[in-house]
Amino acid sequence: MAGTAPGPLRVLVAGGGVAGLETLLALRDLAGDRVETSLLSPEDEFVYRPMAVGEPFSRGHAQRHRLDAIARHLGARLIRGSLAEVDDGARVAVTADGERLSYDALVVAIGAESEPALTRALTWTPESDAEVYGGLLRDLEEGYSKRVAFVVPLGVAWPLPAYELALMTAWEVQGMGMDDVQITIYTPESAPLDIFGAAAARALREDLDAVGIEVQTSAYVTEADGRLVTEPGARPLDANRVVALPRAVGPALPGVSGDVRGFVRCDRHGKVAGASTVWAAGDAIAFPVKQGGLAAQQADAVAEAIAARAGADILPEPFRPVLRGVLLTGRGKAWMRSASAGGGEGEAERRALFWPPTKIAGRYISPFLAELDEAEALGRAPQPSGQPVELDLERDMPAAADALRTTERVPASRGGGQ
Repeated sequence: MAGTAPGPLRVLVAGGGVAGLETLLALRDLAGDRVETSLLSPEDEFVYRPMAVGEPFSRGHAQRHRLDAIARHLGARLIRGSLAEVDDGARVAVTADGERLSYDALVVAIGAESEPALTRALTWTPESDAEVYGGLLRDLEEGYSKRVAFVVPLGVAWPLPAYELALMTAWEVQGMGMDDVQITIYTPESAPLDIFGAAAARALREDLDAVGIEVQTSAYVTEADGRLVTEPGARPLDANRVVALPRAVGPALPGVSGDVRGFVRCDRHGKVAGASTVWAAGDAIAFPVKQGGLAAQQADAVAEAIAARAGADILPEPFRPVLRGVLLTGRGKAWMRSASAGGGEGEAERRALFWPPTKIAGRYISPFLAELDEAEALGRAPQPSGQPVELDLERDMPAAADALRTTERVPASRGGGQ
């Protein structure tokens, strides 16, 4: 890189999540000793959730690993702190405590925040305390609530958790011996999970019908006059309890080009708009679907670009969003047992929509986590029946295609090239 002192390229990765660790792992493989890596993170641990939506149902738990141990394993220096500002011209990252960290290449992988899309609904997030959702389950068990709505709000590009939550809630109440709870999903989609195609949507509809879940498609839930209404028609939403997915909020990082929602604007190689030394990957960037496997793909594109800049013999490939998994249509392992009204024991069956349940399918991070957690982390139990899916989001999802077309209009970076 022009103007860089001889020696390894100093790469600072801000963020100790999936995108940050995938970047470090990929750089170790692609660039080796051509790079000298540091990891900036305010967290002590890397946390990921094999079954985030399953935690309230005792069907999943967070896997945790100390970042200092991971950093040592990867040969990276760990720096405690949060990225607060970037000075691309000076090649300096400023932390929230005012520390100035110099670098040759910076990777912004600090993730995104979330905000309630509907103030009069319970907002579910993967990080939220299971007890919050547990309160809803207790209300159902005690008979205080009989009608539950799950809402995919406008502006939420990834509706999958709403179906997972609804299905697991239905299985839970069936396990309680209750058959009078009405569960409804409200979604702007034209069919349940229509992004996966007609065959998958039909299979999911069969699962929903089997447990009595109603789906209101092409439905937009809004707030008006202190109540939730469904459009078109301004019909009041008929439910005792309402659970809505959140909207993501970008980091709005000073010194880094962002869109109106604060998400980082970058090209398909992750190069930040108008910057010469800054790349970005993961939930912080302006790509509508926030998902671990996609964050890893973005990180791979970034690592290839930086490795090439460090002198590695590699032709960087751009980010091409492909979502891989298995849409499960069969019953899985029985996970919970509950007393029936007659005093006997019954079993409620757990089904997940995706396999493996980590939802992280990264080139480097998946085998790395498997080494750390062995079989448990990647859910290597007998695999339920299901339908393999591979979605080219650029082809199959209009919002993703629009976002990627926008990257083609990103202003050229200063300093030129990858």
